[in-house]
Amino acid sequence: MKTRRYLALAVALAAGLAGLAFVMGPALQATAADAAKPAEAAKDQPAAKTGPNGEKLVPLPIKMPKAMFEGTPKNIKPSPTLEKYVDKNRDPFFAPEGSANLAAGKPVTSSDSEPIIGELKLITDGDKEGTDGSFVELGPGKQWVQIDLKQKVKIYAMLVWHYHGEGRVYHDVIVQVADDPDFIENVKTVYNNDFDNSSGLGIGKDLEYIEDFRGRLMDAKGVTGRYIRLYSKGNTSNDQNHYIEVEAYGTPEK
Repeated sequence: MKTRRYLALAVALAAGLAGLAFVMGPALQATAADAAKPAEAAKDQPAAKTGPNGEKLVPLPIKMPKAMFEGTPKNIKPSPTLEKYVDKNRDPFFAPEGSANLAAGKPVTSSDSEPIIGELKLITDGDKEGTDGSFVELGPGKQWVQIDLKQKVKIYAMLVWHYHGEGRVYHDVIVQVADDPDFIENVKTVYNNDFDNSSGLGIGKDLEYIEDFRGRLMDAKGVTGRYIRLYSKGNTSNDQNHYIEVEAYGTPEK
């Protein structure tokens, strides 16, 4: 009698568990799938690397503005000094952990003290959009803008957005870093695509490039200095010079 009772209880318990599994199965599967998502998402994130001195390198948190045009610009003629335009996302840039945009909010001066459009402070205000009101327009010919980082720093990467409302090429793009505002002490060139030395700062080995929403990322290779000066000399659309935003990622020098 007892054996039959225990057998009946066992059957009922098994049936109850089966029913519970039927009801909860989808929820349990969903929970398992959700738990797996972070691991899958982590696969999409570039893993940290190690620098030459054992320091941890991480991808810079660069935020892109909205694209203003799509496809390769049609009005730019190919030339040996022009980099081939590639319409795809840039690979992550790795820099020592703790690197930040040290140019954010810093004061800006220029060879053109009265810009045609905009104010110089727009260059470090964090707005990278290519819309009206986001850029500064300087006069024609060779012009420069200069950023005072307020302290001597080590710079690993720089990004420059001249103008990306349309595809255009800016000429004689030269970027230098120095310890003093007159650019006499410890002057180092980070980028130079002046292929014929028309700006008088030496013949550059970098290529010209077509502007777009990604800006131009320049590997500064840990150069040290307090001041950044950026030159240009007109563009393929007009003789003016423009700047939307400049970022300098690095760390204060120890």
